[in-house]
Amino acid sequence: MQTGYYASAAAMVTQFNKLDTIANNLANVNTVGFKEDNLVIGDFMRIYQEKRDDLPNANQTKEGAAFINRTMTRAPKIVDAYTNHSIGTMQKTSNPLDFALSSEGVFFAVKTPLGVRLTRDGSFTKNDEGVLITKQGYEVLADEYLKTGKGKISFTSDDNIIVADKNGQMATNIPNTTKLTPNKKLLIAQPKDLSLLKKEGSGLYSFGDIKNITDLKSSGVVQQGFLEKSNVNAVKMMTQLIETNRLVGMYQKAMNTQMDDMNKDAIEKLSRKS
Repeated sequence: MQTGYYASAAAMVTQFNKLDTIANNLANVNTVGFKEDNLVIGDFMRIYQEKRDDLPNANQTKEGAAFINRTMTRAPKIVDAYTNHSIGTMQKTSNPLDFALSSEGVFFAVKTPLGVRLTRDGSFTKNDEGVLITKQGYEVLADEYLKTGKGKISFTSDDNIIVADKNGQMATNIPNTTKLTPNKKLLIAQPKDLSLLKKEGSGLYSFGDIKNITDLKSSGVVQQGFLEKSNVNAVKMMTQLIETNRLVGMYQKAMNTQMDDMNKDAIEKLSRKS
């Protein structure tokens, strides 16, 4: 069979994977704290232009031609995937339990049944016991967790005023007064390597060992009464969606052409033998 058919089929699979990524980005365009995912697709021409002077065989030789032919029959494929951690738009809510982070690469820490996870979604609330939790019911951790292994943030029914400074230090009012007294401090976690983060859904990231994160004591990035919107650019994603759909159509046409040529060739050979 002709290698072009296999190359076109493999390229279509690559574009289908890209469509999945684009669709997921678009589906989360309004998800608080969501970060855009991207794929890197291998491009032979770009690689060739960068490495043509380092070919293992000299130009104008049979060996060099054979190398080029082998290389050009390789199908496009996904060579890397990454998450864009740039900051999304800040939306003011004036809700004292909504928090946003004004710097990229830092996260809130929450306690889940699978262990500590990181998130940029600061739309918190209180459960029936007054504990600060996420929308999924996970406890939001205080900075003391890294030292003691305990660190939930609790409020009483008399805590009518809840404020937090830019470092995440919480304070509540003394009962029946407007005077404030210190409460717990939010754990503002900074991973040592963003590439170690893995998305787990619901805006959560796993990061491996707890030693892979550090607590920023004086981060200056906490904004109370705000939420960080998704950093997905809907216009860019729609453009990529159209482009990817067109590529799928082109590869489909190439596959059909290859198959038609193979069938025609097979019929001609069979007719000559008969």
